[in-house]
Amino acid sequence: MLRTNLSTRPFYNERLAHLLLGALAVVVVGVSAINLWQAIALTGRQATLSAQTSAANAKAAALRADAASIRAGINVRDLQATAVAAREANTIIERRAFSWTELFNRFEETLPDAVRISAVRPKIDDDGRITLSLVVVARNVEAVNTFIENLEQHAAFSGLLATEEFVDEDGLLQATIEGLYTPPRPAAKGGRP
Repeated sequence: MLRTNLSTRPFYNERLAHLLLGALAVVVVGVSAINLWQAIALTGRQATLSAQTSAANAKAAALRADAASIRAGINVRDLQATAVAAREANTIIERRAFSWTELFNRFEETLPDAVRISAVRPKIDDDGRITLSLVVVARNVEAVNTFIENLEQHAAFSGLLATEEFVDEDGLLQATIEGLYTPPRPAAKGGRP
């Protein structure tokens, strides 16, 4: 048997090559269709976003113009008067919220037997800090110092100093004690912090 190819053109299996090229063409057409669809969708989305950006810029410009006109219409003196009135109202509210009961309960816990309180004057400054001025009458200096030490064991009192001391006609020591008082914050009602 003769195994030599005597034809002028050798035989190639072209069917497999055509099949592979056809499959490749289908894949290329599919990917191109997907890309075209995404390009159309992104173009529409870009147009929508551009319109939203333009509308937002126009609204921001209008709001800036409104703010400028409002700022121009504000009377500085009226604004300052309102701020002063608000500070005064806050001070009155803080004074009203001052718990005398809490303060006297602290005194009752810490007051030695040899000391009695003859005057209490709280003073609330602009920052809301409370400075207490106490006038106490005691038998001796040690009793006053014990009272100051007892008060400072509570976190509510700090910086307590005896600023004035003198002996009255009955032979009792009268001392003025001044320091900061920070009342505990009331517990939140309804579970709110």
